[in-house]
Amino acid sequence: MPWNRKFGCEITSKSFFQPYCLRKVLNYLAHAYLSFGRPKILIGNLIGDSVRGAIEKKYEPEIVLGIKLHRAIDAYTDSHPVVKEAQLLLRPNFGRYSTVITDMYFDHFLSKFWNNYHPQPLNDFAQEVYLIVDQHADILPEKFIKMYGNIRLYNMLVKYGEFDGIRRALQGMAKRTTFNSNMETAHKFLDQHHEFFRLHFGDFFEDLVAYSKASLNELINSNFISER
Repeated sequence: MPWNRKFGCEITSKSFFQPYCLRKVLNYLAHAYLSFGRPKILIGNLIGDSVRGAIEKKYEPEIVLGIKLHRAIDAYTDSHPVVKEAQLLLRPNFGRYSTVITDMYFDHFLSKFWNNYHPQPLNDFAQEVYLIVDQHADILPEKFIKMYGNIRLYNMLVKYGEFDGIRRALQGMAKRTTFNSNMETAHKFLDQHHEFFRLHFGDFFEDLVAYSKASLNELINSNFISER
């Protein structure tokens, strides 16, 4: 099979789910959505988990704002009472991995019910995201590059909305956890408690969108970056 030199993973039918290629494939769809159509913000928002240190010296200002927006979104998510309630239901079965699973569940619901949140078809949106990321390949951090090729190849931004897609992603994550996570069974837990998590996602995401818009506007205004 061909080697994807641009994005650093061997492309095989199973490679997306192997530990060395799977790198925190969590709520990328949400972060893409919450970039509100700004390409540079999108890049920063997607790589936010993969960069450390003096980001202002490595990236142009609008990408830096995207990184800061990503971190603000994560902090808001972690502190939101609806998210905490969802994690509380998961914790007896999944322990420390409840936060990871909640992120994956919520991206599943965003993908599944995409038409409720965005006028553009999800597959078209995903293809635009992939194109923008491809155009910035030279500045992407290695940690992000190592998993992006397979996300794009298997169109995981779309596949997350399918039950089989979230099942395979959860089982793939289970293979790379240091401790016993039980994540290989988390798709069954989602099926059993579907309405609970769907309603929690809906309540939370409305708040998250409003918060993210306000945070981005504040970041833009404080850094004098023009609206485009």
